Amino acid sequence: MPLTVDDVDRFELSRPRLEAIAYRLLGSADEAQDAVQETFLRWQAADLARVEVPEAWLTKVLTNLCLNQLTSARSRRETYVGRWLPEPLLAGDPMLGPADTAEQRESVSYAVLTLMERLSPNERAVYVLREAFDYPHRDIAEILDITEAASQQIFHRAKKHVAYGKARTEVDQAAARRIVEEFLAAATSGRTDELVRLLTTDAISVGDGGGKVPARTRAFEGAVAVAKFLWGLFKPAEAKRAVVGGAPEIYAWTANGEPAVVAVVEGRVVAIMCLEVTADGIAACRTQANPGKLARATEQWAACNHGKPLLAM
Repeated sequence: MPLTVDDVDRFELSRPRLEAIAYRLLGSADEAQDAVQETFLRWQAADLARVEVPEAWLTKVLTNLCLNQLTSARSRRETYVGRWLPEPLLAGDPMLGPADTAEQRESVSYAVLTLMERLSPNERAVYVLREAFDYPHRDIAEILDITEAASQQIFHRAKKHVAYGKARTEVDQAAARRIVEEFLAAATSGRTDELVRLLTTDAISVGDGGGKVPARTRAFEGAVAVAKFLWGLFKPAEAKRAVVGGAPEIYAWTANGEPAVVAVVEGRVVAIMCLEVTADGIAACRTQANPGKLARATEQWAACNHGKPLLAM
């Protein structure tokens, strides 16, 4: 039977939640949208008279589609050029989903999305549904066709895998800007000791160029090594301008709830560096420079009032 207007409306009301779940599961906005669209096609083909709880039905279908995608993604990432990092989302993007609790905000932070790559597909699904969307283990068990006890065990195991040695510090937009301003001032000062002071002793820097933009495969480790790399990164050079197609303007922003350095060339976002902030300093600089993972960020950037750049390279 064709969908009624009420059937379509019911799905559209669920779309924002489904997209937020899929993004956390897949780490990719494009793949999340594809999974939600496939869920709609399943909804369209289903005998809706037999669907007792539409929200539960949609979540189950979407989650299982994402689990299949995660399984195939693992094999694709084995041949990915360089380091794979998630697609960052700029502040205000509706796909970031609920942010009412600390757990919800942390579950979509760039640091945690990166750490979730350690998890098996089932661990990731249980962690996301429980931590970010507060699904009871009883409902998660039904979604994944496992027992409630298994769901609880998987969740505790996933929490341990995602746990990090240093407690991350939550920052608001104003604090994020101050952090980025201080970070950029140190990175462009020509004195690496200023930057070392802002970093933790075991800080790391890693980038994803996807084989399209130069990016080091191995992470820089330790405050001194990271500071030297960053000093060179922010030093203007004609070769760098050639790679990104012009002279970047550098802005302070937030992405996935973390302070972020956003590089823009003629309205096009060419890189987003997310800064993981802890009580001891900046513990990680994760840079997404793969153009294929910045299209949505460019769309969001065009729609927001981002003011003047902090730095023009």
